[in-house]
Amino acid sequence: MSRTSRNTVRPVLSTVVLSSRPLSWINTAFPFAAVWWLSTGTVDAFMVLGTLFFLVPYNLLMYGLNDVFDYASDLANPRKGGAEGALVPPRLHRMLVIVSVASALPFVIALVVAQPAASPVLAVSVFAVVAYSVPRLRFKEVPVLDSLTSSTHFVSPALYAVAAAGTVVTPALAAILAAFFLWGVASHAFGAVQDIEPDRSAGIRSIATEFGARATVRLSAALWAIAGLLLLGTQWPGPLAAVLTLPYVGIALSHFRIDDVTASESNRGWRKFLWVNYVCGFLVTMLLIWWSFER
Repeated sequence: MSRTSRNTVRPVLSTVVLSSRPLSWINTAFPFAAVWWLSTGTVDAFMVLGTLFFLVPYNLLMYGLNDVFDYASDLANPRKGGAEGALVPPRLHRMLVIVSVASALPFVIALVVAQPAASPVLAVSVFAVVAYSVPRLRFKEVPVLDSLTSSTHFVSPALYAVAAAGTVVTPALAAILAAFFLWGVASHAFGAVQDIEPDRSAGIRSIATEFGARATVRLSAALWAIAGLLLLGTQWPGPLAAVLTLPYVGIALSHFRIDDVTASESNRGWRKFLWVNYVCGFLVTMLLIWWSFER
C-alpha cells in the first residue's frame, strides 16, 4: 500500500471507529449477552453472533447515522469531536452511511435466519436506531419520544435475547426490564440538558429544550429513583442492584438548581455518568454471576 493510500485510509478508519462510540459498545452488547447466557446457560454460535452485532455494527449504525444527520448542529456543540461524538467532515458522510449500513446488514440477515421467531423484536430495535436520526422520521427531535427511543436502543438487545431464548417473562424479569428502560429514559434526558444551547441554536427540539434544564434534571433523578424501587421487588440478590441507582440520582441532584443559562455545566455530571456506568456495569455483572449460582 502506498503512503498516499495509507494517509487516505487512516482518517476513514479513525472516523468509523470514533463514530461508533467505543465507550458505549458494552452498553448494548452486554444486555444481550447477559440475558442470553442467563436464559440458556450456553455460549453458542448465536450468542457470539448477536453479541458481535450489538457490540460494533449496531453502534456504528446508531451513532454513524447520528453523526451524519446531526452535522449542522454538532458544529456548534463543543462536546463533539472526541469520545462524546465524532465531528465527521461532509466529504466522509456518504462513506460513513454506506459503511454503517453495510456492516449491520449481514448480521441482521444472519440473526433473522437463525431465530426467525424473534425477528419482530430485532426489527423494532433496528427501526429505533434508524428512526432516531434519519430525515423525515427524526425521532430525536420529538420531545419525550427522543428519550423513549434512546432507551429502546439499550433495552431492545435484552428483549431480543428474551424473545430468541423463549424466556418466560416473570414479574421479576418484567420489573428488571422496566427498571432498565426507565434508566435509559433518565440517562438520555439528563444527557440532553448539556446540549440545550446548541440544540436551540440549531432549531432542534428535545426533551430538555421542551421542559427546560431544571425540570429535565429533576425528572431524570425521579426516574432513576423509580428504577431503583422496581429492583427492590426482584429475586435476591437483585434488590442489591437498587443501591446502584443511587450514584445516578446523586449526579442529577448535584445539578438540582441548574437552569437553561447554566445548562452546559451539566457536562461535568455527564462525564461522571460515563464513569459510573462502567463501575455499576461491573457490579451488575458480579450480581448476575451471584444470582446464576443461587438458582
